Amino acid sequence: MSIALILLAAGKGTRMESDLPKVLHRLGQAPLLWHALRAGQALEPSRAVVVAGHGAEEVTASTAEFAPETQVVIQSEQLGTAHAVAQAKPALAGFEGDALVLYGDTPFITDDTLEAMREARAKHDVVVLGFEAADPGRYGRLITQGDALERIVEFKDASEAERAITLCNSGVVCAASQTLFDLIDAVGNDNASGEYYLTDIVEIARSRGLSAGVVRCDEAETLGINSRAELRAAEAAFQSRKRAELLDDGVMMLAPETVFLAWDSYIGRDAEIEPNVVFGPGVTVESGARIRAFSHLEGCHVSRGAIVGPYARLRPGAELAEDVHVGNFVEVKNAYLAEGVKANHLTYLGDADVGERTNIGAGTITCNYDGFFKHRTTIGKEAFIGSDTMLVAPVTVGDGAMTGSGSVVTEDVPAGALALGRTKQVTKPGFATRLRDMLRAKKAAQKAEQTAGKKE
Repeated sequence: MSIALILLAAGKGTRMESDLPKVLHRLGQAPLLWHALRAGQALEPSRAVVVAGHGAEEVTASTAEFAPETQVVIQSEQLGTAHAVAQAKPALAGFEGDALVLYGDTPFITDDTLEAMREARAKHDVVVLGFEAADPGRYGRLITQGDALERIVEFKDASEAERAITLCNSGVVCAASQTLFDLIDAVGNDNASGEYYLTDIVEIARSRGLSAGVVRCDEAETLGINSRAELRAAEAAFQSRKRAELLDDGVMMLAPETVFLAWDSYIGRDAEIEPNVVFGPGVTVESGARIRAFSHLEGCHVSRGAIVGPYARLRPGAELAEDVHVGNFVEVKNAYLAEGVKANHLTYLGDADVGERTNIGAGTITCNYDGFFKHRTTIGKEAFIGSDTMLVAPVTVGDGAMTGSGSVVTEDVPAGALALGRTKQVTKPGFATRLRDMLRAKKAAQKAEQTAGKKE
């Protein structure tokens, strides 16, 4: 049966103490919203609706960036979870499949758990995701009778006996779309908060002769994020899980606790990641590559056998072919380095194409920006770029060409040619000694004047 996602993302997140909508705070360098959307996408939904409220414009833009086919609807008043889900009803008019309610601040629900909920729909009209809490706190409690779920009680409305129950409500619900909205239409707000609780649909369903059941998951999957402290804890949990996955997949990390990964980091088996490496979004490191210590990678691709760092920075659009060496204090941005290229020291390669087996000397810079436009540098294969070369783009250096150290290259260099773009050296014997003596005397005179002034 087809399924639609309804993702609630309207909350302000007051405890975050931030102007940014809660669901746009980042986990693994991606908004919480994206994690929740990606979790739901595992079910291959035919429709998806995000319910936005606080910061709706920003939430809408973020949704469009990650899942442009997703429709965003607005909850203009915060009247409770049932009211929030009800805002999706017009968007799903005529939809005949199931509807799954997820939350934009709950990023860790697994594919297996969501699949179990879909399968449980074969037995129950309404399926709720629950978990056994080590410390139930203020969670809503699931009241069950055998395998059946009778009702959900919010903590504020629960008796002492009900508060002693440890089976808690995650808020995630699955039901036939029409059934879900019919039940929501019957929800009232006669409770301690005066809100329309989504949890009330269970008791309403039972009163109508419908069945309700519970799918249980690990408590860690239901972790909701409402404060900076909880976000920090979630980030630690995310990093630990991601590192463990990579180790299990055959990635070598000497000090995994010092490596920080993004939500979409892909690293192949037998790759080696040294300590204190940071991965931004959009990084692929192929099998057998080596990322050395204190490097930062974002939006780049590193091929087999390549070595990056230490202290290297790969920015978006950096593409390293096999056996490329990018060494200490080298920055690469929007550039393709072909097989066997070496840039080992103190270099910036931006908006460039570098051919096979070319050597880039220390201090080389592709001068790619004129203040208004970016320009491209093309360097052929087996070229030799001398140390401290400034390549003023747009410029092309041909196959096998060379540039002399300290050159400023402003014109194309033909294949096999040597380019020297520097002024003639002038040497003045003894001038340095005389200049140093003059400056030393001047400094001594200034010091004497300052001392005399203090005595007066």
